[in-house]
Amino acid sequence: MKLLILATIATISFTSQAQDGTIYPGQSYVDFDRFLELANEVRDHREKRMVSMDEFNEMAADENTIILDTRSKAMYDAKHIKGAIHLNFADFTQANLARLIPDTNTRILIYCNNNILDDELFFPTKSMSPVEVELMQLESLPNGPKQFPLTMALNVPTYINLYGYGYRNVYELGDLVSTLYSGIEFEGTEVMAEN
Repeated sequence: MKLLILATIATISFTSQAQDGTIYPGQSYVDFDRFLELANEVRDHREKRMVSMDEFNEMAADENTIILDTRSKAMYDAKHIKGAIHLNFADFTQANLARLIPDTNTRILIYCNNNILDDELFFPTKSMSPVEVELMQLESLPNGPKQFPLTMALNVPTYINLYGYGYRNVYELGDLVSTLYSGIEFEGTEVMAEN
């Protein structure tokens, strides 16, 4: 009983301090070490769930599957893979995901800018084409091969966050696909304007 009273007093005290605009030095909801643990756990899970464009399309045709686009709303509205739904990565919370995807068993397909080639306007990557990558691999410096520029792919944090919030039926497009490939369709305001 004494413990219950102390917990109640602490809760009331914390709540009243929070309403007063108090700062809690050294306290945060950020747990970097736990995030790294989760990322390591996700690495093994993700490795088995990278799919080709053909597999992606086949899965997308199933009614219990959604394609999730987490790029900015402006980019999504302009051009996205046909049938994709949107949740800006900046808005990822457990509550927002639960509203958008209530069943954590729903199959979720993800992709990002780094999967799409030949459209730097709506899928900007500032990355190299496969030809540029091949040329760079052939070149070497006195101290070994050139280092590739790091491309920060939105797929990785999207996958980690989905997994961390309990969505384990996630698959990621593992191919780099040209917008000119006949097996990929897009929709959005810019696609309508092009037609």
